[in-house]
Amino acid sequence: MHHLKVVLAGCGSMSGAWLKAARTLPGVEIVGLVDIIEEAARKRAHEFDLPNASIGSDLRTILEQTQPDAVFNCTIPEAHFEVSMLALQSGCHVLSEKPLADSLEHARQIVDLAQQKGKIFSVIQNRRYDPHIRRVSAFLKTGTIGPFTTLNSDFYIGAHFGGFRDHMRHVLLLDMAIHTFDAARLLTGADPVAVYCKEWNPTGSWYDHDASAVAIFEMTNNIIYTYRGSWCANGLPTSWEANWRVQGQEGSLQWDGGEQMQAQVVAKTGDFISRYRDVEIPAYNPQDAIGGHQGLIQEFVDCIKNGRTPETSGTDNIKSLAMVFGAIESATTGQRVPIHY
Repeated sequence: MHHLKVVLAGCGSMSGAWLKAARTLPGVEIVGLVDIIEEAARKRAHEFDLPNASIGSDLRTILEQTQPDAVFNCTIPEAHFEVSMLALQSGCHVLSEKPLADSLEHARQIVDLAQQKGKIFSVIQNRRYDPHIRRVSAFLKTGTIGPFTTLNSDFYIGAHFGGFRDHMRHVLLLDMAIHTFDAARLLTGADPVAVYCKEWNPTGSWYDHDASAVAIFEMTNNIIYTYRGSWCANGLPTSWEANWRVQGQEGSLQWDGGEQMQAQVVAKTGDFISRYRDVEIPAYNPQDAIGGHQGLIQEFVDCIKNGRTPETSGTDNIKSLAMVFGAIESATTGQRVPIHY
């Protein structure tokens, strides 16, 4: 296959990570940069030494000029639908920033159009490609702690972004929780069934709207998954990957989102409390899909070349997005919400 010609739409802060990753991959050629503020696109072109890239503020015009194979959608969440739909209609494969779309209905339309056009549409859930979560996931698949019953995650970070996030509604659930929800699906291999969620904005928060949430998800295989999180929590921060506890019928695993992980199983059932023994969690497989943005973009390119489906394709990722919108609906209505996708 010839070089994969790519147009990047949206030249804000996140685009730097994409361009940095793309620069390391042979066979990926950035042929266009688009931003509603054209100067932002020019700045990225200069920063990443792309003197031949077409620059503009109108995506349709740049697509017509460059005839790319794929579009990297790095726009703000509200623009994801419009940009992905235009790119697919123009015959391009699409790799999009999360969330997939600003509503489930829009998400379904994008996924359906990609299938109609025979194009790959995938979402950059880069945290799924972290070597530590791959290691935990591989261990859990061995069944050492038995069938899963319960999964808990805690996410507490005091993040001062400035910019659009300070003014977003449902900022934690919409902009960050999808990473954690997607990780819960990866770790359990289960899909969402229903959710009850409470959302609020703590006193002293520097966000305009609710920046804290607690959610209880009913998952397939009779698994319960609980999420506790805040983006305006001062002190004792968790990792960006959250703190996790996985409860199985034969034992448990704890993971701090980084290198610290521990698992125990029942050694001997006691009269009151059983005795437990630590079990080793093997190192991750370097052949596994890892490498954050770089690993995910590489997989996207490989799938285009080989006709395979990426792990984070829209058909799968819409289930993680459905968890987000289910939680938001529950928080808004105060009701348990069945999840459909």
